Amino acid sequence: MSNNLLKGKRGIIFGALNNQSIAWKVAEAAKAQGASFTLTNAPIAMRMGEIQKLAESCEAEIIPADATSLEDLEQLFEKSQEVLGGKIDFVLHSIGMSPNVRKGKPYDGTNYDWFQKTLDVSALSFHKTLQTAKKMDALNEWASVLGLTYIAAQRVFPDYNDMAEAKSLLESIARSFGYHYGTEKKVRVNTISQSPTVTTAGSGVKGFDAFINYAEEMSPLGNASAEDCANYCISLFSDLTKYVTMQNLFHDGGFSSTGVSRKVMDRFMED
Repeated sequence: MSNNLLKGKRGIIFGALNNQSIAWKVAEAAKAQGASFTLTNAPIAMRMGEIQKLAESCEAEIIPADATSLEDLEQLFEKSQEVLGGKIDFVLHSIGMSPNVRKGKPYDGTNYDWFQKTLDVSALSFHKTLQTAKKMDALNEWASVLGLTYIAAQRVFPDYNDMAEAKSLLESIARSFGYHYGTEKKVRVNTISQSPTVTTAGSGVKGFDAFINYAEEMSPLGNASAEDCANYCISLFSDLTKYVTMQNLFHDGGFSSTGVSRKVMDRFMED
C-alpha cells in the first residue's frame, strides 16, 4: 500500500544484490512510496547479483561504485544528482563483508589484513559516504542516512566474528557524524539493528540457520522480515521522523530487550 511517503524525494541505495537483500526490498518499497533513486554496488558484487532486474522494475539507474573509494563515491554523488535532478534526500548503506567469516577463520585466529578489509568495507565506507556527501553538499536539509547493523555490536555472538567490531564502529560513526551533520546541515544519521535475516551476507555466518530459529523463539513478536525492515527504513526516510537522529534503532521483534523466553526455557526443562 502506498501513502506517497517519499513522493518527490531522491535517494541512493547501496547494496542490493538479489531479491533476498534488504536493500532490494527497500528499493521496491521506496519506489512504491513515490521516490526516485539510483542503485549502487561494487562492480564485483554486481557481477554476482541480479541488480539489473531491480533497476528495470524500479526505473532506476545503476551507478557502480566501490564504497571504500573516495573517488568512486564522489562520482556516485555527482552522477546521482545529475540523473535525479537535484540533491539527495535519503541514503541507505547496506554493506557488509568479512574475509575472515568467508574463509572460516576463527575469531581468535583472525587474519589482521582481512580484519582491516572488514572494517574498511563494513564500517569506514559509511564514514567515507557521509564525509563525501557533506564535502560535496550533496544532501538536502532534513535528509536521512541509514546504515544496517546487528546486535552483535553490543553482545557476543561467537560466530559473527570480526563483523561485530565492524558493526560497533558503524554505530559509533552514525552517532558522531550525526552530531556534526545535524548541527551544520540538519541531516539525520541512524542505524537499524535488524533481526537475523536470510541474505547472501548473513548466510555466510556459521550456524546461521540455527541462530535464526533461536532468535525466532526468543523474540516476543518473532523475527522481523526483510520486507518489514524495508518499511521501517521508509518511515525513517520520510518526514514523519524528522527529529530522529544519532540513534541505533532495534527492529528485531523484541529480541534485544528479552532476557529469556518461555520457549527457550522449555527446551532446557525437557526431560
